[in-house]
Amino acid sequence: MSGIQESVIIRTVVRIIVPFIQLFALYVIMHGASGPGGGFQGGVIFGAAIILYAMIFGIGEGKKKMSDALDKILASTGLTIYAATGLICIVCGGMFLQYGAVPLIPDNPAEVSKYLIDLVEIGIGITVLAVMISLFFNVSPPESEPEEAEE
Repeated sequence: MSGIQESVIIRTVVRIIVPFIQLFALYVIMHGASGPGGGFQGGVIFGAAIILYAMIFGIGEGKKKMSDALDKILASTGLTIYAATGLICIVCGGMFLQYGAVPLIPDNPAEVSKYLIDLVEIGIGITVLAVMISLFFNVSPPESEPEEAEE
């Protein structure tokens, strides 16, 4: 047995629920500054949705949804978003991630902080998602070909 869940019910439920889990993860990421959650928690939830899919449909199918190349691109993109946001603050005369130093909306630095915090949360969420999936695929045993029945 390959370890892949063959139940039609489980496969159908997972296929239906994974997009809702991912939508909830985006909610957690975007509302992290004003409530419980944030980039790390949302990234973990998003990664868990893809890992759930891979556990039910197989590592090969999971890698079709999230290839190694895409995983590397997402990890570096998330880190770049985080670092670039901090560097913008430095360039504008503040310290790393001192959002109030960025004069995008001169009359309302709190509004600038809100948008930059959301940007940092997105970067963290993308990075955590990519690292979680990378760790899962790296420790997962390779999928074996189904053995043919001997006659």
